[in-house]
Amino acid sequence: MTKYEKIKRLVEKNNGYLFTAQVVELDISKTYMARYIKENNLEKVAHGIYVEPDIWPDELYILQLKNPKIVYAGETALYLHQLIDREYYDVFVSVPSGHNASRLRDRGVKVHQESGEIYKLGIVEVVTNYGHKVKTYDKERCICDLIINRKLYEVQHFQSAMKGYMNSKEKDLSRLVKYAEKLNIRDEVMKYVEVLT
Repeated sequence: MTKYEKIKRLVEKNNGYLFTAQVVELDISKTYMARYIKENNLEKVAHGIYVEPDIWPDELYILQLKNPKIVYAGETALYLHQLIDREYYDVFVSVPSGHNASRLRDRGVKVHQESGEIYKLGIVEVVTNYGHKVKTYDKERCICDLIINRKLYEVQHFQSAMKGYMNSKEKDLSRLVKYAEKLNIRDEVMKYVEVLT
């Protein structure tokens, strides 16, 4: 198999994305890779990440690749779980305490730092609209965070997300209560559970 074919296979395997690190792992020079990128009109979307010209870059996937410790949270997580109709305006993420998030903030990402146990609480993978897996919090954690930060949300989004979750066949109320206890908001969560279920 030629170098060209190896790179082409990588792009196909990655659904139109090319990662410099993967090319280097195959002992193909960056010079040769640059030639492939130019000949095939790939677009640079981030450091070491290129996409084919007919691919619409997946912002959340690319951000996750560049920052493996981020977990999508807030409005972004609610959107990923289809608990709000409108697409998120800002990207919200959580990172572990002590993580240097200055580059994320410089890009306009809304960053919340969490202690180790709370940061890890409810992490799952979901598929973006573009078909890529990213890390976010599960629906139960999203609902807890929604209640904690309710003053930051438009009333319509808050109500839509709460009703959407409570009417969902996939809801897990025992997990919701378990998270609420860990986050010290059990009484508040129970009020919503009693009213909306």
